[in-house]
Amino acid sequence: MGTSTAKDRGKRRIIEKVRVIDPSRGLDASGHLVCEGGKILSCGEGPAPAELITPEAERIDASGLVLAPGFQDVHVHFREPGQEDKETIATGSAAAAAGGFTDVATMPNTTPVVDTAGAVRLILDRAREAGHCRVHPIGAISMGLAGEKMAEYADLVDAGAVGFSDDGRPVADGGLMRRAMDYSRILGVPMISHPEDLSLSAGGVMHEGAWSTRLGLRGIPYAAETAFIARDIELCRLTGARLHVCHVSSRQAVQLIRRAKEDGLPVTAETAPHFLDLSDADCADYDPRFKMNPPLRTIDDQEALIEALQDGTLDCIATDHAPHTATEKNRPFAEAPFGVIGLETSFAVCHDRLVRRGGMSLSRLIELMSGGGARILGLPKASLDAGAPSDFTLLDCEETWTPRGRDFASKGRNCPWLGRSLTGRVVATHLGGSFSFVRSSRLAESARA
Repeated sequence: MGTSTAKDRGKRRIIEKVRVIDPSRGLDASGHLVCEGGKILSCGEGPAPAELITPEAERIDASGLVLAPGFQDVHVHFREPGQEDKETIATGSAAAAAGGFTDVATMPNTTPVVDTAGAVRLILDRAREAGHCRVHPIGAISMGLAGEKMAEYADLVDAGAVGFSDDGRPVADGGLMRRAMDYSRILGVPMISHPEDLSLSAGGVMHEGAWSTRLGLRGIPYAAETAFIARDIELCRLTGARLHVCHVSSRQAVQLIRRAKEDGLPVTAETAPHFLDLSDADCADYDPRFKMNPPLRTIDDQEALIEALQDGTLDCIATDHAPHTATEKNRPFAEAPFGVIGLETSFAVCHDRLVRRGGMSLSRLIELMSGGGARILGLPKASLDAGAPSDFTLLDCEETWTPRGRDFASKGRNCPWLGRSLTGRVVATHLGGSFSFVRSSRLAESARA
């Protein structure tokens, strides 16, 4: 059932007795989905239409499960080309499928950097070979991420790039950033900002505050993030270019983005699961799995981020999936690299924190994990309506499980939730005409021709 064959891709498939949540239509009801040949034929409340139930169709009893549009992640690091010991496009996209994602956007800080059309095409080719999810490359703002010379933006977009970013490093030169934003506006793609003032963050390894003082670790202040957000918002105001702000971590950053939206500027922003569920107090044991950039902030910041997701100030949840080798990450806290993985735990963490403990509706969480990415990067609309691509995920919102590194499809093991009980899990992911991931044998047992 999880094998993608030509026959499988063309098969009519009927998902029955499932709770359908489609935020694009305001739908949340017990219902069905019928798909065939990569397209949805019908999805809605109640049983499937009788005329669509054919003898050869595969029928799946999904009682107790939730059917949602496929998730879309606008910010992942798959490391290929050049850093395949950390992750490959094949392993990263397999991890994405296991996390319910049908579309991901990869950052360009690979080796070599994705600053040429050839590099974009390489990523697209490798993703098609893997077949686990759609991969949308983001091209570099500057050649080699050096912040000195602009990349050939039109060539990158023609090759398939969906936006520009120097993520991993900020663009310190405001003049270069302005010119880059002018080009991105003309080309109709967003400029994706990594907001970090390196003169303020230099040497820092965690949030600057009471916990960094107690632990004797050099801190990174809020201002390292907000200084560049403020600058890039003003450049957005100046140029009219679409600006997307990466990995928002602080209350102060939320306030800047909220004001920009109130001013009618084309600004969008994301936050990540780790900022919603963890805080600087989690660094107390000097465990490098909790070291990331921006750093984990305070509980007050966490509450501000959740409020901003509820009211639309923040547009989506993105994992910032950043795998490292065990050798790199298993160093003393101050020496370990920044970054955590998150594709395979994202839904569970967010469901646990936001829905079960935070009062957010499941429909809103699904919208934040699917529809927001489509709006930001111009991807196909995340929808379960008839005629849409048959991209969906099946979720068990009652299953309690414990992440174990040996079970991950990702090469990375730098996950801060290892060994911790979570509630809510992806059961299966459907991409186009076939399942790209199936966890539960129950689906195989219930499928019948």
